[in-house]
Amino acid sequence: MDVRHLELLREFAARGSVTAVAAATHRTPSAVSQQLRAAQRDLGVQLVRPQGRGLRLTEAGDLLARGGDEVAEAVAGVASRLDDLLGAPSGTVDVLALASAAVYLYPHAVSTLEGSGIDLVLHDDDIAEARFAALTADHDIVIGHSLIGPAPAGSERCRVVPLGAEPLDVAMSADHPLASRATLTAADLADQDWIGVPEGFPFDRVLQTISMATGTRLHVVQRLRDNHLIEALVARSDLLAILPRYTTRTDRGIALRPVEGVPTLRHVSALMRPDAAQRSAVRRVLEVLREAADAATRAAAGAQWAGGPWDGRARSTGDEERDEA
Repeated sequence: MDVRHLELLREFAARGSVTAVAAATHRTPSAVSQQLRAAQRDLGVQLVRPQGRGLRLTEAGDLLARGGDEVAEAVAGVASRLDDLLGAPSGTVDVLALASAAVYLYPHAVSTLEGSGIDLVLHDDDIAEARFAALTADHDIVIGHSLIGPAPAGSERCRVVPLGAEPLDVAMSADHPLASRATLTAADLADQDWIGVPEGFPFDRVLQTISMATGTRLHVVQRLRDNHLIEALVARSDLLAILPRYTTRTDRGIALRPVEGVPTLRHVSALMRPDAAQRSAVRRVLEVLREAADAATRAAAGAQWAGGPWDGRARSTGDEERDEA
């Protein structure tokens, strides 16, 4: 069995298409297709089959792709032990995070790791929940969020490390009629106009739940990604939005109100390929990110501050790493 075949299938499982594998590995699509055919011939079993206009792994192909994960993790583990033997971790660690978490995770990481020998490459993006896990193919650490639990959808093959949790509230202008209430119900929100996020984003799940609870389709006027832009629009209009409690700048004419009876807790977690999670430098960066999350949690227990943290009381998942493979 050629280990290169396992690596090829591993990349196909992570990226989902011949074209994507070719782009990531700097090969042509025809070269990747030829290598898949060679792997099938050498192994004597069908590894991919047509699905629509593309290909998908067969049961045997998926088994071997998981074997590729195991080989990569074992090699990374040996390299990590060698790094530990030789001294402090070093090298490049590539991190991508949703912007509303990056705003207070990244500054701590940059300041703490300065001069450490670890070179951070930082990215931010706001994407649908199901896309976070796929990005671990191109980034060492991906920080995503979910309303369904610490592990975002699609992260079954990732190492998932919970970082914290933060309630989501209904945001409105400070002079909106609903701002006079301490809490809201789904019924209070059924006939309001909304700024939403793209479908598939965690915040949209709250609007869907409100719609289901009231039997009314909410009127979403705009769908935007940037929380700061949404804040500016909400402050100057009668529109409502779902925004995170501890990272929304309420000093700009915005009121936040919780919704009773609607699940609104977003979980923020670090996702990694199992082999990336073995690297000494990655483990050190993850440790620093967890320090930043814990500091934010402690601050949230005492006060809410602009650009601030998660509520420590919301953390029910603990700090244990878990492998969702």
